[in-house]
Amino acid sequence: MTENAAQNESSADYRIEHDTMGEVRVPVDALYSAQTQRAVENFPISGRTLERAHIEALARVKKAAAKANQELGVLDGELAEAIVVASEQVETGDLDGHFPVDVFQTGSGTSSNMNTNEVLATLANKYLADKGSDKEVHPNDHVNASQSSNDVFPTSVHVAATSALATDLKPALTYLAEALEAKAGEFGSVVKSGRAHLMDATPVTLGQEFGGYAAQVRYGIERIDSSLPRVAEVPLGGTAVGTGINTPLGFAEKAIAHLAKDTHLPLTEARDHFEAQANRDGLVEASGQLRNIAYSLMKINNDLRWMGSGPNTGLGEIAIPDLQPGSSIMPGKVNPVICESAIQVCAQVIGNDTTVALSSTNGAFELNVGIPVMAANLLESVRLLKNISHVMADKMISGLTANEERAAFLAGASPSVVTPLNKYIGYEAAAKIAKHAVNNKLTVRDAVVDLGYLERGELTQEQLDTALDVMSMTHPG
Repeated sequence: MTENAAQNESSADYRIEHDTMGEVRVPVDALYSAQTQRAVENFPISGRTLERAHIEALARVKKAAAKANQELGVLDGELAEAIVVASEQVETGDLDGHFPVDVFQTGSGTSSNMNTNEVLATLANKYLADKGSDKEVHPNDHVNASQSSNDVFPTSVHVAATSALATDLKPALTYLAEALEAKAGEFGSVVKSGRAHLMDATPVTLGQEFGGYAAQVRYGIERIDSSLPRVAEVPLGGTAVGTGINTPLGFAEKAIAHLAKDTHLPLTEARDHFEAQANRDGLVEASGQLRNIAYSLMKINNDLRWMGSGPNTGLGEIAIPDLQPGSSIMPGKVNPVICESAIQVCAQVIGNDTTVALSSTNGAFELNVGIPVMAANLLESVRLLKNISHVMADKMISGLTANEERAAFLAGASPSVVTPLNKYIGYEAAAKIAKHAVNNKLTVRDAVVDLGYLERGELTQEQLDTALDVMSMTHPG
């Protein structure tokens, strides 16, 4: 290829845009402009861009701001309408490829705010031109009117997080809780050995255990509900440092009202804009609740894979659905793959929370500068927990079956079933029976007979039968 041909090809691939720092070459088909391109070139870090929900939230914030600016006389109706139309195009997700800025960018999210401003300005200008208007929308003067990255970007995070928690994760957790509750009812009469310290304990029912799992998930929903009011508090209207400089009186109230109506979310204006500007404590709180949910799911899945271990050398109290071959070398082996997937999700969520917590310490004076990575990790955690909740319910919980005979055998074989004999012969004598049973590989009942308690009349047959009824041990009194 000749030098001139190479130059022509290069110029065909790029257009020249400018910002306050000079000219920049931008891909010819890009909807964004110079500031976005600078960010793309400055942050070739991870290849990880904003979450879909976050891009949508940014567009909705801009739409609400445009409506408020029109009502307050900051924008004329034609410009505001064009920005609203452009925002609705971005909301759909069809244009996410025009939001290429890496998560690991400027800590305020300015690059992504300007990415949004530039894309919306391009779309709005096309809309105006198609209508035959000679007006032009400017990314800073119009799309960003009455705003700053410092209030827009965190507002968008809180909007996306509120939506994700309320409309995505809560229904998913409810779905999982209902699946567990259904199994709790189904397994209500299945007696099994209880375990404490991974050692044999007094019996429980499988239904009681699953009821406990369902309660863990329900408490997770309660934890989300308790955090939502702080997550749904947004700093829009504070602009640069919380004072609201360059905003008309009433902007925050009007813009947030439009935003709440558009998203159907319980969004409220920050009670203190200086707190809301400088701290992301609401996100930290929400992430902590997600971490707690992850702990719950990790516990549930570890229990299930323990109970399903085997088929011949494990506990074998339940049968987990077979989903795929488990080994490339051992024929016939099948593994609890959903449990393992869920445990990995939980590990990721716990790690994400650590990132969110550490990023929250990057607040100095009027601004936190760790917001993009906080957003990415929090929203990823919600997405992962939502998805794994559905997968657990559909691919594992709904298909679980109880190995009732095996569970009953292990319940009866536990030396801890001696516990109800305490009230007849005392703790020390009962301990002697338990040790005799273990040492001689006997059941507790056989150990009682072997040690002569019935023969000496220290226990009656009726007392022994009543005491060793394993089902009654699961509902004492």
